Amino acid sequence: MSHEFPKGFLWGGATSAAQVEGGFAEGGRGPSHLDYLQYRAPSQRQGRSLMQITEEEYWDNKKHADQRNLAFRRGSDFVHHVEEDIRYFGEMGFKTYRMSISWSRLFPTGTESEPLAEGVAFYHQVFQTCHRYGIEPLVTMIHYDIPAYLTETLNGWENPKVIDYFLRYARFLIDEYKQEVKYWLTFNEINMICWSPYLGGGMFVEKSRRNRLSCIHQALHHQFIASALTVSYAHETAPGLMMGNMTQRSQFYPLTCKPDDVLLTLKSDQFNLFFNDVMVFGEYPYFIKKYYADHDIHINPVENFEAILKAGTVDFISFSYYFTSVVNSELQEPVENFVKQQKNPYLKDSEWGWTIDPTGLRIALNQLYDRYHKPCFVTENGLGARDEISPDGKIHDAYRIAYLRDHIRAMQEAIEDGVELLGYTIWGCLDLVSMSDIQMSKRYGMIYVDADDEGNGTYRRRKKDSFDWYKKVIASNGSDLD
Repeated sequence: MSHEFPKGFLWGGATSAAQVEGGFAEGGRGPSHLDYLQYRAPSQRQGRSLMQITEEEYWDNKKHADQRNLAFRRGSDFVHHVEEDIRYFGEMGFKTYRMSISWSRLFPTGTESEPLAEGVAFYHQVFQTCHRYGIEPLVTMIHYDIPAYLTETLNGWENPKVIDYFLRYARFLIDEYKQEVKYWLTFNEINMICWSPYLGGGMFVEKSRRNRLSCIHQALHHQFIASALTVSYAHETAPGLMMGNMTQRSQFYPLTCKPDDVLLTLKSDQFNLFFNDVMVFGEYPYFIKKYYADHDIHINPVENFEAILKAGTVDFISFSYYFTSVVNSELQEPVENFVKQQKNPYLKDSEWGWTIDPTGLRIALNQLYDRYHKPCFVTENGLGARDEISPDGKIHDAYRIAYLRDHIRAMQEAIEDGVELLGYTIWGCLDLVSMSDIQMSKRYGMIYVDADDEGNGTYRRRKKDSFDWYKKVIASNGSDLD
């Protein structure tokens, strides 16, 4: 077995604007809907996810913003460490850096006809700095965050007007940065809207005149249309660009070989793949149409939507992979619940309860490539853990190295299986505010950022042991994992 990855394999790391940039309100940046998500200690959460928020809570957080711990406003202060951070990425040998753009840093309310000059210059600086260090940017147009104004006035993606506002933004990105950015993703984890409509759609389902599922799938329909139209525009105006979209990949296992468990696993997997089906095949699959009928889901389709979806199919498949889930038919959980996990007796969990399953990544890659016959890209994978600075001033994160090593080996095996794999970007290569817990103490990076959950700290950067290990992996093109 050859242990080296294909020539030109895109090794790198990934972050998002909301989680890393900071610089809230600098240069005229408008607020994002994520700027009003509040960190709470586990004892204060009452069993709720911090990413699910009601309209009442939103307005309360906005009213008392100065007294609330709104961590996404701080991020990792990347806006003031661009040169330093990208220099570290270059030292590790990154071939690509997956990042996102803050829509509201360019168009503060999302409705402006022209972008802010300071925001435009900032992203030119980021891309040009990447290229100086031999790094190809991989840019996500929308990594959840949308201008808060669109949430407040239009209920986010539920309103079809947001399609036009997004297209103005997306077409500007392509026109302005097409000489500096080859690889693009339109949406990050587009399927997450079904689990958290606020996070993925910038909307409050209780504000909608539709039932919950109709509200969610109406917004999702608008995102599909926006993505397809953006892909079509890129293919027409800049044919050298590679356009993708991204999902959160949940790999499902039946709890037993009982037929009911196997059937529910199939249905759960179909639902998780439905999003890719639309973006790759350009049409809604048969099973989702039945799902809509069975659940009284009604959407108002955009005119000519079939042709729009068919014309705007993506060039490659990208996905995040963190854990696998066990399906138990006796619990009668809905198939769209792909975030909640059942305990797998054969796997260990991370400190945050996420199953660690490298083999699941190999399975996911095989299934995706077998279904779509398009190149794959693992754009998020990593281990959130509490890192401690040792007496010698270093961070010895052997647990992270072990996690990454095992998942890279799984990718090697998938390539040997015949999967075409473009690249791998480790999530949170630089410590950032965790999306799932809105905290800094759940760390993913190979670069430590001196900041705590309350925003205290110097924000000084320092290397972890995993930094030098990943540098060696990249230099050997994956052949040296020791």
